[in-house]
Amino acid sequence: VQLQASGGGLVQAGGSLRLSCAASGRSFSRSAMGWFRQAPGKEREFVAGTSASGGSTLYADSVKGRFSISRDNAKISVDLQMSSLEREDTAAYYCAARNVPHVTWRDRDAGQWEYWGQGTLVTVSS
Repeated sequence: VQLQASGGGLVQAGGSLRLSCAASGRSFSRSAMGWFRQAPGKEREFVAGTSASGGSTLYADSVKGRFSISRDNAKISVDLQMSSLEREDTAAYYCAARNVPHVTWRDRDAGQWEYWGQGTLVTVSS
C-alpha cells in the first residue's frame, strides 16, 4: 500500500501550487482521502478531505476558499489545488486515506487515518 505525494516546492506569497497524491497497492475507491500538513514545531493538522465518491468535501477554516481538494477514482489519486498561498501555509503536506468512505469533522484527528504518504514540502516566501 503506497501513497505517493508530489508537487511541493517554493512559491511566493499569493501564488499557487497543486499537490498530487497517487495511490497504489490496494483500491482506495471506497476510501475517504485527505491532506494534512505539519509545520516545524507544530502538530500535524487536517487541511482537507474528500469522501470516496468525491461528492463530499471538508476544509479547515484556515484554507477554506483558497484550497480545493479533488479526486480521480479512475486514477485513484487526490489533488490539492492551493491558491492565494500565505507564509503560514509553509509545511510538509501529507496525503492520507482511511478505511471508510466518509469524512466528517470528527475525522480531523490524524489518528483516524490509516494510510499515509510521505510528505511533500511547501515553502511560501514573502
